[in-house]
Amino acid sequence: MPVHTAYIGIGSNLGETVTHVRDALDHLRQVHRTRLDAESSLYQTAPIDADGGDYINAVVRVVTQLPPPALLHALQQIETRLGRDRPYPRAPRTLDLDILLYDRIRVTSGALQIPHPRMTQRAFVLVPLLEIAPDIDIPGKGLASQYLAVVKDQPIHKRISPQMGGPDRQRIMNFLAGSQV
Repeated sequence: MPVHTAYIGIGSNLGETVTHVRDALDHLRQVHRTRLDAESSLYQTAPIDADGGDYINAVVRVVTQLPPPALLHALQQIETRLGRDRPYPRAPRTLDLDILLYDRIRVTSGALQIPHPRMTQRAFVLVPLLEIAPDIDIPGKGLASQYLAVVKDQPIHKRISPQMGGPDRQRIMNFLAGSQV
């Protein structure tokens, strides 16, 4: 079976947010035919277009044999297992898992859009993504790093460094040094 690389955004702004994100990482490690390959630090951010308190966010890279719909289904099962409730759009959430990128493909369906449609507008996606993949290219958009200027006024604070090492992080660390971190 072919092997694919996907990037997943993780967020929580309800309850024990750091615990929810760590629990999500543990569950991601157990997804069939999928291996957690890299994880960013945890970041604290204010909600954007959403209700509730501050978020804890991270991005992970997985290597998977699952096609995008099956990966989405696995992520939704994790959300449900960890108490995700969807009472109304943009409600506070114990856990939110989004496929940001999947190889270099683009998908547009009712339940799934890849690349994630707002990823270039969100510091809570770009900063952790660039921490683990500093040269990542977003299909149809170009280098993710070029969008840092768009999100420079969104406060983001590094909370916890990753357990896993990552590639050279100089460009993202330079951005963080000049931002509100």
